[in-house]
Amino acid sequence: MKKVELIFVPSPGVGHLASAVEAAKLLLHTDDRISITVFVFKRSSDSNFTAYSYNLTTTPRLRFFNLPMVESQTFNLDYMEPQTPQVRQAVSNLFSTSGSPPAGFVLDMFCTPMMDVAREFGVPSYIYFASNAAFLGFLFHVQLLRDEHQIDLAQAKDPEAELTLPTFTKPYPARVLPSVVLQKEFLSSVLNHTRRYREAKGILVNSFTELESHVLDSLSQGNNPPVYPVGPILNLGSDENNSRKKEIMDWLDDQPSSSVVFLCFGSKGALSEEQVKEIACALDHSKHRFLWSLRRPPPKEQTMIAYPAEYENLEEVLPVGFLDRTVGVGKIIGWAPQTAILGHPAIGGFVSHCGWNSTLESLWFGVPIAAWPLRAEQQLNAFELVKELELAAEIKMDYRKEDGIIVKAEEIERGIRCVMEQDSKIRKNAREISEKSKMVLMEGGSSISALNRFIEDVMDNVSK
Repeated sequence: MKKVELIFVPSPGVGHLASAVEAAKLLLHTDDRISITVFVFKRSSDSNFTAYSYNLTTTPRLRFFNLPMVESQTFNLDYMEPQTPQVRQAVSNLFSTSGSPPAGFVLDMFCTPMMDVAREFGVPSYIYFASNAAFLGFLFHVQLLRDEHQIDLAQAKDPEAELTLPTFTKPYPARVLPSVVLQKEFLSSVLNHTRRYREAKGILVNSFTELESHVLDSLSQGNNPPVYPVGPILNLGSDENNSRKKEIMDWLDDQPSSSVVFLCFGSKGALSEEQVKEIACALDHSKHRFLWSLRRPPPKEQTMIAYPAEYENLEEVLPVGFLDRTVGVGKIIGWAPQTAILGHPAIGGFVSHCGWNSTLESLWFGVPIAAWPLRAEQQLNAFELVKELELAAEIKMDYRKEDGIIVKAEEIERGIRCVMEQDSKIRKNAREISEKSKMVLMEGGSSISALNRFIEDVMDNVSK
């Protein structure tokens, strides 16, 4: 039986690594002819990495190759370029050991410099795009506008303007353009990566046909590499099992079904004290039960690289008397075992930054979202969820943390009330997509079929 090996190169950081490892596991589970080596980079600033890396168990067909991260003095999206020499040497060492080249490189969306290494060894590259198909299509569109028509969406001055994007059926407001294309320090790097996506032999996307059918159809129309929607790829078993998690789950066990709104803004989600007070006021007035992951922002000069810390004294950031008034109704936590919380029957809604991993987790468990994007591509995700798919209520789709705008309690309360409405259309839609998200990963499901097509393409690489 023909055997093949794939090289996975995830970006540093536990979020990218965890998603890539779950994708690798899915491949190994689907076809026992495949072996995978994952190159693991660690940023010194990623405090979550060490705990996660302890769970990386090497098996006969899945092994991990640790490489030191060459750190840059400034944060940008080209951080993988300096890692190229050591990846080249590591691949050379692997070749000399195995005696035959791998069937392909599977590269994270920010690891496109490694395509040059793959080419040197005569090996094709694939992209693992951990975000959604809508963002991939958006990037292709922005890149073509820039390169072929000299149009720069970042220069859209009229916030009331509406854009026609092939990825969406509805007009897209310019005010909801994702932060990543409005920040000049990132846009050039993003477009460089996007150009290189077109050189790939295929793109694995962490989404599924039943969720993004229109987007995937539009991607198939252009001059793009084959796109394989193989999601939802989720790391559902990664939450630490400790006393803090037990305390949280015990509290949820005492709450009625679908009665609690969960507020969490991702691994880097921390808001200003002024904004925290507005959230507290909204929760106070809404009278809904709540579970709130609240953490202190890092110093301004470390915002791009450091992670939030936990508050030692919550009273210093919350309105006077808030903790006393909400005893028995709400619980404030720091670190959150997010997947365990979203899977608990007491959770009725999720106030989220709309990061794609968090979005897929919420949809997996059928929990509707109140959309409050912060950065990166999250504004686009929020638009897709609220307007295109009707899976979310809006708090503020055009919010950008870097603008320093404070979302008022009234807007937050309105979003919370909407997402917690028990017979709403978005709740019904969330339950339906939850069922579909599980079916696509069963035998004959759309994502498994896409994965099998990808495997066939990989096998062809070694049969020629």
